[in-house]
Amino acid sequence: MLKCLKELYEDAKNIKEKDPAARNVLEVMLLYSGFHILVFHKIAHFLYRKNWLFLARLLSQIGRFLTGIEIHPGAKIGRRLMIDHGMGIVIGETTKIGDDCTIYHQVTLGGTGKDTVKRHPTLGNHVMVGCGTKILGPIQIGDHVKIGAGSLVLKSIQSNCTAVGAPINKIIVKN
Repeated sequence: MLKCLKELYEDAKNIKEKDPAARNVLEVMLLYSGFHILVFHKIAHFLYRKNWLFLARLLSQIGRFLTGIEIHPGAKIGRRLMIDHGMGIVIGETTKIGDDCTIYHQVTLGGTGKDTVKRHPTLGNHVMVGCGTKILGPIQIGDHVKIGAGSLVLKSIQSNCTAVGAPINKIIVKN
């Protein structure tokens, strides 16, 4: 329990550091829907791992109702995720998100309907996903990747790249 509270404080502190509009950590904890959904998700994910699937989904749906952000309780989320202006975000059940990622509004980390076991994307560490982006299927997004707003990602992206387009048609490799 104490570990979970420390991680939530770390999440709030991270949001405060990354968002120039945030005045202090308490403001983030009280007013930011991106932080609120992380609280809901941590509890729902715990219940999901204990195989209390109905309660886990119920809690995630309450979180969705209150924040406009839908995260399946089975999704695995790393440390210090920043969800900025989170309205309309959907994160699927088999999604994995690494540490220190940033996700903007209207992003979908979803499935294509063609896969059965691992159906959703895996994001590495330090990934930034621009608003309106759709990342679909069991693909891998490497570390230190930036994906431009409005992009459609249907294929894996190597680490240290910037990708834009719908579908992705321009990938710039950083040196």
